Amino acid sequence: MSKTLVIAEKPSVAQDIVRALTPVAGKFDKHEDFFENERYVVTSAVGHLVEIQAPEQYDVKRGKWSFAHLPVIPPHFDLKPVDKTKSRLNAVVKQARRKDVTALVNACDAGREGELIFRLIEQYAGGAKADGKGLGKPVRRLWLQSMTPQAIREGFDRLRSDAQMQGLADAARSRSEADWLVGINGTRAMTAFNSRDGGFFLTTVGRVQTPTLSIVVEREEQIRKFVSRDYWEVHAVFQAEAGQYPGKWFDPAWKKAGAPPLPSGEPDPEQRADRLWNAAAAQAIAEAVRGRPASVTEESKPTTQASGLLFDLTSLQREANSRFGFSAKTTLALAQSLYERHKALTYPRTDSRALPEDYLPVVHDTMKMLAGSGMAHLAPFARQAIDQHYVKPTKRVFDNAKVSDHFAIIPTLQAPSGLSDAEQRLYDFVVRRFLAVFFPSAEFQVTTRISTVETPAGRHSFRSDGKVLVKPGWMAIYGKEAEGEDGDKDGKRLVPVRPGEQVRTESAEARGLKTRPPARYSEATLLGAMEGAGKLVDDDELREAMQEKGLGTPATRAAIIEGLLTEKYMLREGRELIPTAKAFQLMTLLRGLGVEELSKAELTGEWEHKLAQMEKGALSREAFMREIARMTEHIVKKAKEYDRDTVPGDYATLAAPCPNCGGVVKENYRRYACAGPKGAGQDACGFSFTKSPAGRTFEIAEAEALVRDKHIGPLEGFRSKAGWPFVAEIRLVYAEDEKNWKLEFDFGDDDKDPAETGEIVDFSGQPRLGPCPKCGAGVFEFGSNYVCEHAVPTPAQAVPSCDFKTGKVILQQPVDEAQVRKLLAEGRTDLLDKFVSMRTRRSFKAFLVWNKDEGKVTFEFEPRESKFPPRKTAGGFAAKKAAAAPAAKKAAAKAPATTPAKAAAKAPRKAAAGGGLKPSAALAAVIGDAPVLRTEATKKLWDYIKAKGLQDPNDKRSIRADAALQAVFGKPSATMFEIAGILGKHLA
Repeated sequence: MSKTLVIAEKPSVAQDIVRALTPVAGKFDKHEDFFENERYVVTSAVGHLVEIQAPEQYDVKRGKWSFAHLPVIPPHFDLKPVDKTKSRLNAVVKQARRKDVTALVNACDAGREGELIFRLIEQYAGGAKADGKGLGKPVRRLWLQSMTPQAIREGFDRLRSDAQMQGLADAARSRSEADWLVGINGTRAMTAFNSRDGGFFLTTVGRVQTPTLSIVVEREEQIRKFVSRDYWEVHAVFQAEAGQYPGKWFDPAWKKAGAPPLPSGEPDPEQRADRLWNAAAAQAIAEAVRGRPASVTEESKPTTQASGLLFDLTSLQREANSRFGFSAKTTLALAQSLYERHKALTYPRTDSRALPEDYLPVVHDTMKMLAGSGMAHLAPFARQAIDQHYVKPTKRVFDNAKVSDHFAIIPTLQAPSGLSDAEQRLYDFVVRRFLAVFFPSAEFQVTTRISTVETPAGRHSFRSDGKVLVKPGWMAIYGKEAEGEDGDKDGKRLVPVRPGEQVRTESAEARGLKTRPPARYSEATLLGAMEGAGKLVDDDELREAMQEKGLGTPATRAAIIEGLLTEKYMLREGRELIPTAKAFQLMTLLRGLGVEELSKAELTGEWEHKLAQMEKGALSREAFMREIARMTEHIVKKAKEYDRDTVPGDYATLAAPCPNCGGVVKENYRRYACAGPKGAGQDACGFSFTKSPAGRTFEIAEAEALVRDKHIGPLEGFRSKAGWPFVAEIRLVYAEDEKNWKLEFDFGDDDKDPAETGEIVDFSGQPRLGPCPKCGAGVFEFGSNYVCEHAVPTPAQAVPSCDFKTGKVILQQPVDEAQVRKLLAEGRTDLLDKFVSMRTRRSFKAFLVWNKDEGKVTFEFEPRESKFPPRKTAGGFAAKKAAAAPAAKKAAAKAPATTPAKAAAKAPRKAAAGGGLKPSAALAAVIGDAPVLRTEATKKLWDYIKAKGLQDPNDKRSIRADAALQAVFGKPSATMFEIAGILGKHLA
């Protein structure tokens, strides 16, 4: 009988589909990677399983990143499995190729990425044909915006045809291939340009990454160019019959549109109605009004404030960054864990802040779950929402038009347990917002009071604002209560003034202040800027195209920010994101080469506009890709044909003089160079050094320090020609043959080891850090190391007798004196967290410890807790056993000695344990045939499983058997919890 294969994007969706289809299509049998009944086979991807790549003959390896091999525009793209999900891809492909599977249903998420995920899997299953055609089996599309069982069944009743989805499929492929072409060629062209003088200076660019960086750089440029100005405010205190209240002077005739412009003619953004730019004028107002009567007019009106909308991923990341300081990456990881592991939140990678219109019953059930949960701080609000019938079908919450691939992030029907502190905080955060969106608006009484003082010189107005919370509504969920008559908790309540009452100006003072530059971006504000990037686009059509998109997607924005940090385009200081010299250099290059479109949000807007046309059938895929190819060729050509010595830009002048002639040192695109005594280039002595030695760009302050002090470091972030990171000091060394100074790396003078040269080292006057763990002599700082005083020639001992030495920087981790003292005194340092693996280039945490056996300092890693909590039964048993231990010891002390008969009865077990247990033939094929203890057998079996990579990458608790293990398990797979029982059957 022929069957239809349904491919969902995530395992959870596959389970939802099975539950929905069971009443109408019959019961499904559950297998390891799929569900099956007489009509359907249901399986799932786990996001992207396949990615595009250039065919081998068109690919350019990094060693050949030169203009000679660019641009790379392959006539078609090959496919390759995503490494992390190969096993899942193989499982899906196996089902797709079954002979009894005669049709496919694309049940991936309803959007462009969901379409691409399915199309690439189907193409790969069909042999990854260059024409993009897959298996040749008919395909239909399940289009869901709601995951209720009824919505799923209705979706299967109205499946869309493959032809209906062709426009979306073309747009999905085109976006993916265009990103590849621009990213790969742009990165290789800019890298080739920056590596012209030798070395390898990786310069990555991308359609989303570079405009995001541009936003941060432009803000930093505004901050650097900002000139702070003095201004004054006049603050007064007025005495009424009921008490005092404050007021601030303002000009009631001031209008933003009519504010005086800057000397350049541009509007002055610093102008305000309450600012005075002259100290004398401010002081004159204060003196004129002090002690005088004032008439009062005021307007008081009620206002309401609704809660924020439900969270999508970007708004959750922004608010979690502001509230808890979580990075976007951390928030995504926590939300993903709450979704995948704890089943406590709905799918987090969403850009929607609304729910489907048929989700009202689900929300009611969720409220009931929360009301009955053990969360004492939130359950009463859920009960209140149920009792007061707050959950209603409002368009603000339930709106199909505002639901895209996924709906808003809300709690599921499962109350979580065993959450980490960070997970609990984020879960509470989402639950509060979920509750708040159904609660009534908060109600305030807002008062605006104008106090007018008549003086001989004229009339002066002062404004006072009051805001009183009358009914907290949803704010009660966040701990806000209505303020009582004597509240004034936030200083927002104004004392009452009778109609017609005159008040007295009790005091008045002029306060001098300074204008402040715009704030640097935090992750929260940068995520907001990425989401709203379309607002910066002038073209109406492009702005409209970006309205729903912005830069990147909710699922990719965190990765974009992390990528910019990893590539050292930005640094994170506290919550601020600060662009580096490398970032400014990239922006200067793009502007100078005339390919500034790579740094503009308009590029995304243009693509989104054309992809939307393609989805509607108004633009062909071929025409769009031809335009992308032309753009790629243009970018490469601009970089390749640029023949000037430098790139025009806004460059710095160093304060430190040229070390060779005392002239002015100026920055250009590639170097810092002497520009002569007057800085005009005349009489320049030729002194210069590269801005980016070994792929790391100097910050201006670092270049300043190097010229001033002739050395700097150790600095991190250098890369060898092979791409490996390293740490080094940099020095300016005088070269006699050139009669000038040149830049050199200093690796701690390892090549001039005093133990070899015989040069005497004097440690007198230096602090002793502790005893050498090898010989007991003193350890001191020396060059880029900490060494034993007996490891180098000293006045007391000319011939070294020890070889103890440990670096001041180990795998990019600085090791300060305090940590060395601890290492020498206690045998280990604190846990250090900035080591970077030479092999994987990933950061890791470790202790440095003295390893007596190896005679050197080595790493020790902190013990990791198991991802899976112990079963309650085991925990309970262990607790009982621990509690019973003292009593057992006491009883044993009183008990008579074991009789020979009892001892004899126990002897066989002891003998068997001592001599080991004999493995069966099947088990012996895996762990060997030597007698083993049960614990040894378990360890050997696990060593075999790990060596063969047999753990399921998607569920580490599951072991997939190879031929040898299948004979042991008696089935294709087993869980880790079954192994003990299985081994017992094979040990005699």
